[in-house]
Amino acid sequence: MASYFDEHDCEPLDPEQEARTNMLLELARWVRTAGRSALGRESLFNRMDFEDLGLVVDWDHHLPPPAAKAVVESLPRTAIRGSQADLKCPVCLLEFEEEETAIEMPCHHLFHSNCILPWLSKTNSCPLCRHELPTDDDTYEEHRRDKARKEQQKHRLENLHGAMYT
Repeated sequence: MASYFDEHDCEPLDPEQEARTNMLLELARWVRTAGRSALGRESLFNRMDFEDLGLVVDWDHHLPPPAAKAVVESLPRTAIRGSQADLKCPVCLLEFEEEETAIEMPCHHLFHSNCILPWLSKTNSCPLCRHELPTDDDTYEEHRRDKARKEQQKHRLENLHGAMYT
């Protein structure tokens, strides 16, 4: 009799992959039975290591998620006027044609729609100045809020320290 792996033309998982798969299955079971038992949820979360699952993202070392679709759709479209005709799209480096419609980012950089829309479907920032647009990713938005709070706290501490000696 052939082994399971021979019958299905596959290889067994290595122990690390098997542990990760088991944790994901356990998470799927929890999601399916969510609400049945608060005690069950607590014990599951105590046993699971979300970093091992790859569910915790270190956003400082990963590309941010795409910009929110609603935000991208609401970006203003600007008609290029005579004084702006010598401007170039920073992505393709082609000059804008007069009366051509360009998309204006909140940072006031102008782009061809064919250039900026694919970019914003991959990441949420301006290709020139890295000004970030909101995303639909709640974990990334929480990361941004935490980062802003830390920067604000650092700024306050620096100003407080400087104020002590003036």
